[in-house]
Amino acid sequence: VQVVESGGGLTQPGGSLRLSCVTSGFTFSTYTMGWFRQAPGKERERVARISWSGNKIIDADSVTGRFTISRDNAKNTLYLQMKSLKPEDTALYYCAKARRPTHWAQYASDFDVWGEGTQVTVSS
Repeated sequence: VQVVESGGGLTQPGGSLRLSCVTSGFTFSTYTMGWFRQAPGKERERVARISWSGNKIIDADSVTGRFTISRDNAKNTLYLQMKSLKPEDTALYYCAKARRPTHWAQYASDFDVWGEGTQVTVSS
């Protein structure tokens, strides 16, 4: 079971990035997936989640209206579209798989497989 993030990088304030998380080794279409992030010196933050059936929630109030989570079950891939990026969005972004199938995972402890992260840096 593996999840691998990509798409991070350096961008200026106001810029956009799309993160991808390619998964393997499990039936992707039956699991809730999530994006989390951790900035230096700060606790890990839950960003957004999407259920196996496509129900979405943005957990981080600071990204509401700017970030969109989506999934392509045919490609076993999770996405995070980020727009109007701000310096405070700078963090290591992680993709995570829920521990149980067809379960609306809520907390970090509900996720059991994590990627190594992709760095997003927003700076002028």
